[in-house]
Amino acid sequence: MADSDKQLPIEQQQQQQQRSTAIFKRANMQTVIKNPNWWRRRTTLERCLVLISIIALIAVIGLVIGLVSVILSNRLAEELKATTNPPEALQGSSRTTDNEVFMPPKIPPKDDVCLSAECIHTSSAVLSKMKPEIEPCDDFYQFVCGTYIDEHLIPDDKDSLNTFSLISDKLHEQLKEIITEERPATEPNHFQLPNKLYKACMNKTLIEELDAKPIADIAKKLGGWPVIEGESWDADNSWSWQETVKKFRKMGFSMDYIIDFSISVDLKNSTTRIIDFDQSAIGLSREYLVKGFNETLVSSYYNYMVDMAVLFGADKNKAQSELRESLEFEIALANISWPAEKRRNTNDLYNIRTLKQLQEAYPYVQWVDYANALLPAKLKVDEDEPVNLSVPSFFEQLGPLLERTPNRVIANYMMWRIHAFSVVFLSEQFRKRQLQYATALSGRQEQEARWKECVDITSGSLAIAVGSLYVRKHFKQDSKAIALDMVEQIRGVFDNILSEVDWMDEATKVEAKNKLHSMTTHIGYPDEMLENSKLEEYYRNLEIDPSKYFESFLNMNIFGTDYSFNKLRLPVNKTDWVRHARPAVVNAFYSSIENSIQFPAGILQGHFFHAARPKYMNYGAIGFVIGHEITHGFDDQGRRFDLQGNLLDWWAEDTQKAYLDKAKCIIEQYGNFTDEQTGLNLNGINTQGENIADNGGVKESYRAYRQWVEKNGPEPKLPGLDYTPEQMFWISAGQTWCAKYRTETLKMRITTGVHSPSQYRVMGTFSNMKDFSRDFNCPDGSRMNPVHKCEVW
Repeated sequence: MADSDKQLPIEQQQQQQQRSTAIFKRANMQTVIKNPNWWRRRTTLERCLVLISIIALIAVIGLVIGLVSVILSNRLAEELKATTNPPEALQGSSRTTDNEVFMPPKIPPKDDVCLSAECIHTSSAVLSKMKPEIEPCDDFYQFVCGTYIDEHLIPDDKDSLNTFSLISDKLHEQLKEIITEERPATEPNHFQLPNKLYKACMNKTLIEELDAKPIADIAKKLGGWPVIEGESWDADNSWSWQETVKKFRKMGFSMDYIIDFSISVDLKNSTTRIIDFDQSAIGLSREYLVKGFNETLVSSYYNYMVDMAVLFGADKNKAQSELRESLEFEIALANISWPAEKRRNTNDLYNIRTLKQLQEAYPYVQWVDYANALLPAKLKVDEDEPVNLSVPSFFEQLGPLLERTPNRVIANYMMWRIHAFSVVFLSEQFRKRQLQYATALSGRQEQEARWKECVDITSGSLAIAVGSLYVRKHFKQDSKAIALDMVEQIRGVFDNILSEVDWMDEATKVEAKNKLHSMTTHIGYPDEMLENSKLEEYYRNLEIDPSKYFESFLNMNIFGTDYSFNKLRLPVNKTDWVRHARPAVVNAFYSSIENSIQFPAGILQGHFFHAARPKYMNYGAIGFVIGHEITHGFDDQGRRFDLQGNLLDWWAEDTQKAYLDKAKCIIEQYGNFTDEQTGLNLNGINTQGENIADNGGVKESYRAYRQWVEKNGPEPKLPGLDYTPEQMFWISAGQTWCAKYRTETLKMRITTGVHSPSQYRVMGTFSNMKDFSRDFNCPDGSRMNPVHKCEVW
């Protein structure tokens, strides 16, 4: 969850991670049989493969039935004999680790197997991913995910597959059904908006007919795109980048292409808000742009710019010349920006000034006028208004850059950005060229199905309305209570860990525990989402015209920005239901300014959670996620905020030094991983927060599960899986991160991301866990049980 009130196009937060969609569709055999033309068009080889596939499917079904029959028969026979088999360890004899005497986990009797429908389904899902012939102490990731990786092909319209994909696939289908349902005119407007937007998105006939007209008309009102207008552009020499930003704001475009402008929570007084000025939001990641035109992706970006300009009507030679200059300007913006590594220290991003001080230091902007033009009309600021300047060095260098850059170059850059933004709303000729660029970035070969794209846009843009419909129909209330119990148990385990650590002084421990127990929990969805009056008030001023797709989307942007900016003078409500009203996502969040954790309804299903399966599966999956989010409150960034969400140094100096030493171990461990698929080293600095959260999260969840077992007794096994409950916890946790990436996507993830690739979230994290090594009897010095381990929490 973002730590500011800055809002992307109304409610759009799904871009925090790449959209996950279906892995594959089930073959419709009825259609095949009833369509003889389809069969005749197949080659002999294809016909043979189809018949073999059908026979193989029947054989698999037979094997599953046989497996269940054998299990039931054995169980009945052993009950008649009234005997119980002795426990068996997976690796045979027990070992001692770290000079500790190891007692193997209790193994349930062999006849204690769960044969409920959910247990059989869970067992099948686990087995379908595993490669049990791999030695778990050598490569646990391949052990739990090897078959998943080998047997799944990434669809042409996707850049990756992961455990989230199946859940997202189901979620897409559920949301489509909700969104496309025709609603009577008597229903509240907020429930009709999603259907209107979806219809506008799906109206390909009208979109093709309009072609480039939606953006072309707007560009004319803005004075035109210089590369298209030629010498007639800005004939009276009146163009100004500041005035253009003001027009972008009124029309619903981003205001952040030169200077990022937002309303954020004051990091050192989290009950109030403040205007925040930050470095530019550039069109390609800084990590690539700073390498210049010799970088492959920068070259691809440039070619994309040129080709798009030509499609919009520019002469190719002029486009090549002029857009090269505009890209050089964008590269210059990247070069004066801070890299992600430097932005991790939030203290360095907190620099309070007044607008008068900005005017004196950076006179190239009329700061009071600029801010008032971007704020809603009813809000006015003067020169005494305090603001936060995130990166002062950027603004020191921006002035000279703007001064030496011709207006035509800056205008070409800014107009390029809004044209690039508009492509998804235009005809197929523009979208096809966008796909070519996307292929260079991610390796994706095809556009996703139109209906999925429209579901994503609708559910992301109208998340509260769609989410309200979703939870009314699909969320199980008992999931909320069970998840909340798990949160409290795992919170208690983290409290115990804080008591145990020997590198913290007592005063800092007390503060850490106060913060831990002040952490607010949001599970599923806020109750206000079910109150029509709340939704009606929220969407009161929003209208969508199904015949005007692009214009409607821009209207939603204006609506969302106004909503966010109007909060400037309002006190911060850290439990504001609107901030937590996006339940139809498969994700989880920690907010440092709220000191809160959030688990939306969308993640409380599938692999992550089911009330009817053994607890070791839930603790290994959603329990891991819960621990991960709690630990974010104490990672390299979260630890800088106190229990009330204020940026405050509450750590004793010696304790802070000890923490940094432990974090350095994590940084170096993950930074030394070299990915075989790409040949790239992981970025240990940028990923440290997520890696610390992974390590703490799985440790906390494991301990919580052991506490549950001590209280409730050992659980039954799953059919066909001869592993202890403790081992099943690790298998469940490991399979949380089963994933397969296209090489291009993996390169970008490693270069720009804050999460380690899935393989290292398992290998790096689990190899630090003594409990894991014990449960799988891993020899000292083996890959999954190295002598030197990293541990922060």
